[in-house]
Amino acid sequence: MIDEEKKYWLGFSAFPGIGPLRFKLLHQYFGDAQKAWEASEKELVKIGLGEMLTGKFVAFRQDFSFEKYQKRLLEKEIAVITLLDKEYPDILKEIPAAPFLLYTRGNLDTFKGSTFKRVAVVGTRRITNYGREITRKITEGLVDFGITVVSGMAYGVDTVAHETAVELGGKTIAVLGCGVDIIHPISNSKLYWQIIKKAGLVISEYPLGQYATRGLFPARNRIISGLSQGVVVTEGASDSGALITASYAAEQGREVFAVPGPITSEMSGATNKLLKSGAKLVTEAKDILEELKIKNIPINKYPSTQMNEKMQKLSNEERKIIELLQKENLHFDEIARQTKMETGKLGSLLTMMEMKKYIKNLGGGNYGIA
Repeated sequence: MIDEEKKYWLGFSAFPGIGPLRFKLLHQYFGDAQKAWEASEKELVKIGLGEMLTGKFVAFRQDFSFEKYQKRLLEKEIAVITLLDKEYPDILKEIPAAPFLLYTRGNLDTFKGSTFKRVAVVGTRRITNYGREITRKITEGLVDFGITVVSGMAYGVDTVAHETAVELGGKTIAVLGCGVDIIHPISNSKLYWQIIKKAGLVISEYPLGQYATRGLFPARNRIISGLSQGVVVTEGASDSGALITASYAAEQGREVFAVPGPITSEMSGATNKLLKSGAKLVTEAKDILEELKIKNIPINKYPSTQMNEKMQKLSNEERKIIELLQKENLHFDEIARQTKMETGKLGSLLTMMEMKKYIKNLGGGNYGIA
């Protein structure tokens, strides 16, 4: 059950006219959220809330039911954390206008551990095949090294980043531009529940029932960058919203990374613009890890239950090949030497494993994990 003081933080978060800066003003002036909530209309106007906003707030608090709102939270298994709670990420507290309250759905343990093992992967909603491929490649590399992937669960790059993390058994945080109880876009319903049930957290600063509008996304983007040590933009047009996230990242002292794209592609406008402005050029996750000084010790390539189940379905010979390629990419001849397998049989086996998308042919007779 939410304690007495915290419930007033919750009340303010449910009122659309009170954001982080106004809440901070109220909290500092009155000393606690309850006194601010119960303040007279005259006092609220006096400290600069404004007559119109004060009038709306007074009407709101008269009709607001703490009990009903908390009941909705319990029914939907949504947790709330405030700036004063130990679960609130320290790195997010550092940013200007940090959310004073976060609604969270999923595993709060995702916030635990090293602050410096979260990287945001963002980009265009109108993803190309190139963007899809590079986003998946970068995300795979981050997950391999135990990095939690942060994004906004929008169409395109965000979706690919989250889906890749889920598929590989990694951790991911989706920051929504709507209430945490709203699935947006609705086509990501399956992804939304996968994240909540097994891959991490879905979070938002917006109240229950708040639908997504264009005006909410820029503020959402500051949380994406604020939670992360670095932000990588994989693809986007010159007016992409990902540039807003990158701008927040720079203001917050985070590293900004960009993947170069074809100069003939409209969807390379954002990344090439960022590179001209001093963003770090990346072509693989290793570039990000080195810049962030994250030790390059990969975790198990297949840590998830889903991938372990796949491994169990493999033959002993297939499993041995996977175990070899988990350590490093190998040439056909080296795989044959280490497995002591006849080359004709090995060739057929590698072809079948490639079709199953367990491995990939890297060219020149070299193979790696898909």
